[in-house]
Amino acid sequence: MLDFSALDGAFGILTSSWSAWLWLIPGLVIGLVFGAMPGISITMAMAIFLPITLYMDFLPAIVFLTSIYTGAGFGGSVPAVLMNIPGTSSAVATTFDGYPMARAGRHNQALGVALASSVVGTLSSYVLLLFLIVPVSIIVLKLGPLEMFAIAIWGLLLLGSLSGSSVWRGLLAGVFGVLLGTIGMNTAGFIRGTMGVPWLLDGVPAIPAMMGLLAASQLLNLINTTYLIENEDDRKISFAKIIEGVKLTFKYPTIIFRGATIGVIIGAIPGVGSSISNLISYSETKRNAPDGDTFGSGNPKGVIAAESANSSSEGGAMATMLALGIPGGGATAILLAAFAMHNIIGGPQFIAQNRDIVYAIIFSNFAQAILLLFVGLGFVYLAASIVRVPLRFLIPSVLVVSTFGSYAILGSLAGPITLFIFAILGWAMVRYDYPVAATVVGLLLGSLLEQNIIRTWQISRGDLGYLLERPGAILILVVMVTSVGMTAISKHRRKKARLVADAAES
Repeated sequence: MLDFSALDGAFGILTSSWSAWLWLIPGLVIGLVFGAMPGISITMAMAIFLPITLYMDFLPAIVFLTSIYTGAGFGGSVPAVLMNIPGTSSAVATTFDGYPMARAGRHNQALGVALASSVVGTLSSYVLLLFLIVPVSIIVLKLGPLEMFAIAIWGLLLLGSLSGSSVWRGLLAGVFGVLLGTIGMNTAGFIRGTMGVPWLLDGVPAIPAMMGLLAASQLLNLINTTYLIENEDDRKISFAKIIEGVKLTFKYPTIIFRGATIGVIIGAIPGVGSSISNLISYSETKRNAPDGDTFGSGNPKGVIAAESANSSSEGGAMATMLALGIPGGGATAILLAAFAMHNIIGGPQFIAQNRDIVYAIIFSNFAQAILLLFVGLGFVYLAASIVRVPLRFLIPSVLVVSTFGSYAILGSLAGPITLFIFAILGWAMVRYDYPVAATVVGLLLGSLLEQNIIRTWQISRGDLGYLLERPGAILILVVMVTSVGMTAISKHRRKKARLVADAAES
């Protein structure tokens, strides 16, 4: 599986010059800062610094951009934990337990858990990539729109795990999110729900809407609160407790391995990526955990599951990009642009002729993941100070930054308008006990569901027998049904055990 002569060549490339290594830490710091800024996506951060790489050699350029990719992948979890703002769409599930931990005064441990999970998830994904880059590329080539539709349906069915006390409220909120996600012009040329507003033709802007639903709405509910953490003793910044959170992560190797595996597999599928992988990992961890009922109220296992999956998605996306020349998302599209700027085309021919460079890129990512632990420790120590800022200063500051970030995404007032509308909507949902997270998931999945069902219908010409010709889709559906069924059984068992315990106490 491994080409040892190419491995030797990769070590030779990396040790012959220090130019590539010099860009590791600057890239990580840039990624961390941009990833932690609401509204600034990983893609945007990489795009801003892409022109600089034109003046670098090929390997240093790719190392620099992938360092930004790695740093931003974790950076998005910092505001997710501290302010319930997912810095990137892949950090949505991190908010479910990370923010409740912070509100309970366990922000130091939550940040430590998120950092360690990201580091281990990234390392795991690149170890898998090193051995499986060719097999993964073959599998990805066999996936069509039907398989992607099945995965999106799986993500939609996970809404039951985000619904809190009422499954029906969760499903209703999720369906509402899907309807929002289908606003605009679809691939068949039909326009729905735009109300004559031109900027809705491309759909509801997901990042501003997500920031409004998850962040601004929560801040509005905190107007009468003095600090994010009310107990003064709990607001202290403790490096020892951050390290304690790092150590806590390694007590759950099964959760990390499950998250890393899900992240690599889902991340390798173009157009799906980490936004779904962290939800699937979170749901599967909740289903298998004996204390699954505590998820959503500050259980560190939820943070581990989410962060290990979204970080490992990076390796999966890189496998597709390197092996097939197909970008798995915006970030890998930027990497392909960097390839093109240096007159190199990614794909099977590139791997066949330059396997030593491919291995060198993977080894540099090992170094990035290890350095992320140390650079990230310093970053989260500084970032954690935000809990000591009074909310009368923090709320307007975050709203201003979010407004500018939402404007930067679209370059027009459409971003801030979307942010404002969805902030009010999110506040109303929280007020009447509807799970905002389910609507966010539905919004992210809406267009994906519709696009792939349309493509499947076009390819199959409406013949339902087409499903029997796609064993991959059947396998995904079987796994999905099994997962949902086991989740229901697990919930029933926990409910029964709780009733027995209550009866014993009385």
